[in-house]
Amino acid sequence: MASLIDSRSGFCKSNSTFYSKRNPLPLPANPSLDITTFISSQPHRGTTAFIDAATGHHLTFSALWTAVERVADCLHHDIGLRRGHVVLILSPNSIYFPVVSLAVMSLGAVVTTANTLNTAAEILKQVADSNPTLAFTTADLAPKLAGSGISVVLERVGSTRGVNVVGVVSEMMEKEPRGQRVRDRVNEEDTAMLLYSSGTTGPSKGVISSHKNLTALVARFVSEKSICDQIFLCTVPMFHTYGLLCFCMSTVASGSTVVILRRFDLHGMMEAVEKYRATTLALAPPVVVAMTKEADVIMGKYDLSSLGRVRCGGAPLSKEVTLGFMEKYPTVDIFAGYALTESNGAGAYVDSVEESRRYGSVGLLSSGVEARIVDPDTGRLMGVNQTGELWLKGPSIAKGYFKNQEATNETINAEGWLKTGDLCYIDDDGFVFVVDRLKELIKYKGYQVPPAELEALLVTHPDILDAAVIPFPDKEAGQYPMAYVTRKLESDLSEKQIIDFISKQVAPYKKIRKVVFINSIPKNASGKTLRKDLINLATSKI
Repeated sequence: MASLIDSRSGFCKSNSTFYSKRNPLPLPANPSLDITTFISSQPHRGTTAFIDAATGHHLTFSALWTAVERVADCLHHDIGLRRGHVVLILSPNSIYFPVVSLAVMSLGAVVTTANTLNTAAEILKQVADSNPTLAFTTADLAPKLAGSGISVVLERVGSTRGVNVVGVVSEMMEKEPRGQRVRDRVNEEDTAMLLYSSGTTGPSKGVISSHKNLTALVARFVSEKSICDQIFLCTVPMFHTYGLLCFCMSTVASGSTVVILRRFDLHGMMEAVEKYRATTLALAPPVVVAMTKEADVIMGKYDLSSLGRVRCGGAPLSKEVTLGFMEKYPTVDIFAGYALTESNGAGAYVDSVEESRRYGSVGLLSSGVEARIVDPDTGRLMGVNQTGELWLKGPSIAKGYFKNQEATNETINAEGWLKTGDLCYIDDDGFVFVVDRLKELIKYKGYQVPPAELEALLVTHPDILDAAVIPFPDKEAGQYPMAYVTRKLESDLSEKQIIDFISKQVAPYKKIRKVVFINSIPKNASGKTLRKDLINLATSKI
């Protein structure tokens, strides 16, 4: 097979499959290895695991593993947590988040997380689906679990009503373990995590990830050249797949330091970079745009000399946005990446400055990943530089959706291929380019218009802070592109000026034909635009 694979693109003509050009992934052979044990066994030179940006509280690696062991001991002996039990974490970013996650998974129990901004009703809906036996939360958020009937462990001592508090994490971390614990034997195929997909195009679904899936993720992460010995600033929510997989697990295995921001704030982030000499930021594209727009203020106010890299994912990062950022921050490299909740961090990523110069690309396929480009209409397998739906296969791909066999069958086929729902192409050198979400393409008179392309152009306008493009129904054309735009406060930019600005840069069928101004663009926790919310808003006024 290897001789049939084109060394430049990674494409094999005999089966129309793209193979990763990265080094093969070394995976452990032990089928009884839980993800926590795998992470703790990785050799590294790191000393400080976590720093709380607000308080300056440090947690060394040795203190982290002591805390994980003690919390696991309390959960096992005092609360009766066992293999297969589901544990809900409802918490903002904190040092306790990784401690709890690693402790729960070491017992063979399952971690599920909820967005802290969700209403009590939304959280109860997820509770009904995942059926947790225990919840970790803060005194402030505990009322959202009132009436759920779930026992609660608080991060720190605090007064709360309406819930049954059975423990406090900060106290568990101080408690000496009671001798040798008899652990349930964990199998690599056991479920370790049940994360709910972002639901940008439909209802959120619980994604089943095994210990084997997560071990493959961590093994790949540790093998990346650009990861080790870094000081990361965690600006993304730990309840989201990227925050949890990257900053509660992978960085721990690589020996990197993570500075935890409790909540995102642009200037708070810059203060933390300066104070803790952070070397790497992980950001969604809208934050990259905001940093670029406010670069003069930021550079004048903060010392960012330690910052060498921005890792960016969650949505396509256009060439225009990348070049705009690099112009303002010439000493900072921007590394794009691509993954889904269902792929557990696998997909594509940039791992060197040379790779980052392929602007608009999300990088080369991850180690151990195979890809296909499939015509969404005919199912025909496509080749190099041909656009179609991206399918992925590899050891990180999730087992399916929880209690939803129909959705699993629609998304992951019998051969294990994950249908990503993203329109992509792979070029002559094996670089992956994401055009847009397949379901979000605008169909104008038979032409397909990718909203992401128009959004990338819109945010290059000096008076536009953010933008989203959606399909607007039209009797004659079927749909046409409509833009929601957030202007700078002092701007008097008009609809006509925006329409003209875009029409000079695109083919006639891609023109924006309607503009609505909005205070802010709705986004989910990872920075993806919630286009379905904007579509509902636009069509409700018809």
